[in-house]
Amino acid sequence: MGNETLIKPNIVVDMTGLVCPHPLLGAKRVLDDMKTGEVLLLKSNCPGTRDDLFSWAKATGNEVVRSEKSTEGVTEYYVRKGKKAALMPHVTLDVTGMVCPGPVIEARRFFNTMVQGQIMKLVSTCSSTRDEVGTWCAATGNVLLDTLETGPGVWTFFIRKG
Repeated sequence: MGNETLIKPNIVVDMTGLVCPHPLLGAKRVLDDMKTGEVLLLKSNCPGTRDDLFSWAKATGNEVVRSEKSTEGVTEYYVRKGKKAALMPHVTLDVTGMVCPGPVIEARRFFNTMVQGQIMKLVSTCSSTRDEVGTWCAATGNVLLDTLETGPGVWTFFIRKG
C-alpha cells in the first residue's frame, strides 16, 4: 500500500459535533460522487463513527486506509473510494436472534415472492447460517453474492434469486 503518511485527501468532510449516523451518511454522500482511488478525509468526534465506517467500508468495497485521533478528540479517517459497486437489495430480511434453521426457512419464504434476479439482504446472528445459506443456494440455484461479518457475530448475506 505504500507510505500511508503521505496520503493526500481529494476532499475533506468535517462532521465534528454531529452524532452517528450523520458522519457515515456524510461520507457516503461524498464518496458516491468520487472517482475510484480518490481519498476522502472524514473528521468526526462521534465515538460510534469508527465501527460504523469500517463496517460500511467493508460492505461497499471502499477502504479506510488510515485513522488517527487528534489531541482535540477528533478522529480523522482517510477513506479510499473502491471499485466494488454496492449491492442494492430489493428485500432486506433481518432475522437476528432467530435460531437455525429459521433464517434459511424465512429466506426461502421471502424468495417465493421475489422475481428471478432480485437480491435479498439477509442479516443473521445464528452461527450456522453461514454454512446453511451456502448449501441452500447451491441446492436451489440461487447465487450467494457476498457474505460479510458486519458486527460481532452478525452476518450479512447478499443472495440473488436464481
